[in-house]
Amino acid sequence: MKQIRTTLFALTTASLLLNACKQPDMEVSTTVEVPVGVIEATTSSIEEFVSTTGSVYSSKEVSITSEITGEYSLQINPATGKRYALGDHVRAGAVLIKLEDEEYVNDLRTKSKAVDMEISQLEYEKQQALYEKGGVTLRDLKNAEITKINTEYDMEGSRINLAKMSLVAPFSGVISKLPYFTEGTRVPTSTEMVTVIDYRKLFLEANLPEKYFRNIERGYKVYITSYTSTVDTLMGTITQISPSIDAEARTFLSLVEVENSEEILLPGMFVKADLVVNSAEEVIVIPKDIIMSRNRNQIVYVVEQGVASERIITTGLQNASSVEVKMGLLKGESIVNSGFETLRDQSRVRILR
Repeated sequence: MKQIRTTLFALTTASLLLNACKQPDMEVSTTVEVPVGVIEATTSSIEEFVSTTGSVYSSKEVSITSEITGEYSLQINPATGKRYALGDHVRAGAVLIKLEDEEYVNDLRTKSKAVDMEISQLEYEKQQALYEKGGVTLRDLKNAEITKINTEYDMEGSRINLAKMSLVAPFSGVISKLPYFTEGTRVPTSTEMVTVIDYRKLFLEANLPEKYFRNIERGYKVYITSYTSTVDTLMGTITQISPSIDAEARTFLSLVEVENSEEILLPGMFVKADLVVNSAEEVIVIPKDIIMSRNRNQIVYVVEQGVASERIITTGLQNASSVEVKMGLLKGESIVNSGFETLRDQSRVRILR
């Protein structure tokens, strides 16, 4: 019996030693590396905006009406070789329409007034020569001068009235309205004939919240974007600011002048205006969407030697896409910009290239 027990003990011991030799290594690493993208913290400029919307209008617009009655004659555009039409560019001083009326021209008596002016000039010169020799009084000389001046006024008045027969572009611009009249139709006075606009400069009336009144000054930049062509952003400038607040809307009015030299925007278009109320240069700026909120703190993940650490930051100016970091980051540090949603403090990471 004692021999059997000894044999069983020996077999058990051998089995334990054999199992111990076959036991797998329990120290296998279970660390998981999270794939992330990173960007470098760099310095740049940032602008903070207040946004509003509105319609833009041409800086120059004039409707020309007939001042006399006459037969309608639309003139030829030398640039196209055809009669002027909607959308044509015109130069300042170009005759767009003529109104013809022989009776009106005859009533002006321009030819006879030209002769009267010549006679009055000669009479004045004669009286001046006689006065210098003592042949006439000063009164005679002054009467001759008055006659000459009145004749010049009559002649100038005739020229002005004769010019009313031609409707002239007052500035370089584009024809925006051109009511149709059959050639030779007799058009009465005070009839709207043509409208010319210049929209190389536009203006926008922007109503802004009263809290920004102290932040905005004349000369501040404004970015103008059309809702129909969002790829084109134009530059504008605040030129006027109203000192009164609308009691109901709690807003104040500012006028924005918009540079539109390539005529990208059209008068009447609805646009978005981003007014720059604050700006900073050479500060650390990061994308707004990589900042997370945790325990009422704003955090980002900074990667160093394969480990992502939580970093509490203090922010400053911000706009729709970017944020200024005042404290918490140093220039050149690597910040996680993708894959941060599943990270925890001190997570091991693998940087994606």
